[in-house]
Amino acid sequence: MLKLFNTLTKKLEEFKPLNGNDVKMYVCGPTVYDKAHLGHARCYITWDVLYRYLKFLSYNVTYCRNVTDVDDKILKKADTQGVLPDDIAKEFYQSFKNSLMGLNALKPDIEPFATKTIGEMIAMVKKLIENGYAYEADGDVYFEVAKYRRYGELSGQPIDDLMAGARVENDPKKHSPLDFALWKKDEKHGYKSPWGLGRPGWHIECSAMSKKHLGETLDIHAGGADLQFPHHENERAQSECANGCEFVKYWLHNGFVTINKEKMSKSLGNFLTIDDVLKVYNSNAIRFFILTNHYRMPVEFNDEALNAANNGAKRLINSVKDFDDTDFKGLEPDNEAVEAFKEAMDDDLNTSKALAVLFSLVDKLKKALAESDLDVKDAVKTDKARVLAYTIITLGSVLGFDFSLKDKKELNDEDLKALILPLYKEFGADSSMAPKALLDKLLEDRKLARANKDWAKSDLIRDKLLSVGILVKDSKDGSSWELK
Repeated sequence: MLKLFNTLTKKLEEFKPLNGNDVKMYVCGPTVYDKAHLGHARCYITWDVLYRYLKFLSYNVTYCRNVTDVDDKILKKADTQGVLPDDIAKEFYQSFKNSLMGLNALKPDIEPFATKTIGEMIAMVKKLIENGYAYEADGDVYFEVAKYRRYGELSGQPIDDLMAGARVENDPKKHSPLDFALWKKDEKHGYKSPWGLGRPGWHIECSAMSKKHLGETLDIHAGGADLQFPHHENERAQSECANGCEFVKYWLHNGFVTINKEKMSKSLGNFLTIDDVLKVYNSNAIRFFILTNHYRMPVEFNDEALNAANNGAKRLINSVKDFDDTDFKGLEPDNEAVEAFKEAMDDDLNTSKALAVLFSLVDKLKKALAESDLDVKDAVKTDKARVLAYTIITLGSVLGFDFSLKDKKELNDEDLKALILPLYKEFGADSSMAPKALLDKLLEDRKLARANKDWAKSDLIRDKLLSVGILVKDSKDGSSWELK
């Protein structure tokens, strides 16, 4: 039986959907004003795995992940660049979509946009005013936190403690420093409303979108730990006060990605975009890196960890490289392995233990092939090997691994030279030089440039190699190249 850690109760709880086999799952999506980073990758890979696993358990899941396309940061960037906010939102939404595709994340069933849900947001704000939980002040509308006595339960911070620790200078329009905006006066970018031109506060957006598409009470609401307070706390307060019922049954939060022990974030300027990481590592390596850690724990990013994850992912994927779909007709996965996998995943998504189950199968498959007297091409036809391989692919796919990303065969010198021909002209190399010798020379030149802190030359060599499909891998032992 699946058990999940509920942030609200601070307990591991047995998962029981509200309505039979149906699961309504909401995940806070991106604010589309910049490229997504590795912290976002952790969030969306984590909940992609939960989505896949719930479907594997035969639940009927409706997964909704919103897009915040009206926000202070979007408006500020649009004004700075002299373009429309919609231009910024469209550009970075497309960038986000491409990044998530690169991570092999499944599309949500529903992907609502904030700008398409303004009417529902206004209706919810009006309801909160009618219910006595919100008030209008000169075109702004605020939620009155003191009226909702359960405020602070989700983040474990009672109202009195929050009030005592409030550092925000009180806006004279607010009844309390803790009151938050449901609607903001905005005569430049605003929408028509009963309170004049304005735009929604960030928190009301998710409450309105989740209600519209999933109803008043959700089975699961998930997101990064940074959203627990104030975003999810505020969502819960306004939704329950507007709807008069429980908002979410299970609150789930994933931990941060850190660099040098600091949370990765755009505000700190220490983030790596997903696109940057995908230039060096494929989706399987990134997933492996993330899933070797429990989703609620912080993950420290470094090249050594990603290189190790890359090697682990390759071992997993290449264990079944000699198999194809025709080898699996009429097969069922190994029941014992499936049960071991489910036991791991049922324990609050213990993906590191689930990976151990997969690698146990990899070892068994390797042994089965080695023990066979047949050629490997024929050995894959044996029942034992086929079942093991099918089980690896079946369970690995639940974790989102892409088994089509197998190692490319090594090119012969002639084909390799044809591939990197532009590099000969680019770096003035003798055309008679062997292709591998040229690549080794470029790596040596790059090593010298890095030693001299000539980062421009170092990056130029790396990028030129990448442009022809040659990936440079840096490690503490030096640099190497491989076909992308």
